[in-house]
Amino acid sequence: MTSFLFPIIFRWLSYLPLPVLHRLGAWLGRLIYLSSTDYALRTRENLLNAKLHNSDREYKILLQQTITEAGKSILELPWIWHRPLDEVYAAVRSVHGWEHIESALAAGKGIILLTPHWGCFEIISSYCGKSYAITNLYRAPKLAWVESFMRNGRQRGKAKLATADIKGVRTLYKALKQGEIIGMLPDQVPGNGEGEWVEFFHRPAYTMTLVGRLAQGSGAALLMVTAERLARGEGYALRVEPLQLEADFSVPLQINRAMERCIALAPAQYLWSYNRYKAPKGVATPEQQ
Repeated sequence: MTSFLFPIIFRWLSYLPLPVLHRLGAWLGRLIYLSSTDYALRTRENLLNAKLHNSDREYKILLQQTITEAGKSILELPWIWHRPLDEVYAAVRSVHGWEHIESALAAGKGIILLTPHWGCFEIISSYCGKSYAITNLYRAPKLAWVESFMRNGRQRGKAKLATADIKGVRTLYKALKQGEIIGMLPDQVPGNGEGEWVEFFHRPAYTMTLVGRLAQGSGAALLMVTAERLARGEGYALRVEPLQLEADFSVPLQINRAMERCIALAPAQYLWSYNRYKAPKGVATPEQQ
């Protein structure tokens, strides 16, 4: 029943204007927060430990904003995946730093786009896929019908997907070798043996090492790309910033530092409910090492 009704509801939601979806999303975020104890606890804990507030009052305001922004991120998804691509492109009201993408592609070594769980990260692939081939790494969901639905929504324009396994990594290397763009979520928790413990907002987080291996093996440019959600459903502001790695420091740590700088610009738009600090199965925590 769910596999039948969900696509219908999802498609119906895509016909609503983006400002309406964001208003409804704000209420949905509050509902989810009130109905899920684990979700609420993780959101509060992660946000509190990030220390992005200067007082209890600031923390309470930031928490409420975080709750509503999380709901917006859910209900804007039907619009991004199913509205005509020209409408999706037009929702990007401003772009800063696009010249970094153009110059990196001209160099012919390919680009690794890093997009943390901040703002409307789903629109970045669609926007880049308007002009250039981009292959995005993703983790397949457990339900087959959900994966099919996800792939249809994300593979639009010149955007393609690669699964988070050996086959997918080979696909990423191939795309870089051809001078194309690949996209990754650098704050996604990797599997056993695919990461290292480094600090992220004052706490150890198991962070993927794949980004460094891909960059070093291909010579591709590293770019941090974010899409800030504008107020009142007015659209998004895209920002591209180059990330220069220093040989004397851990690559995962440098990436986490770059993400922290981006997130601090509008901390309420980060997905603080994500279980970023979990230890994957078989991975010893820093305390156990």
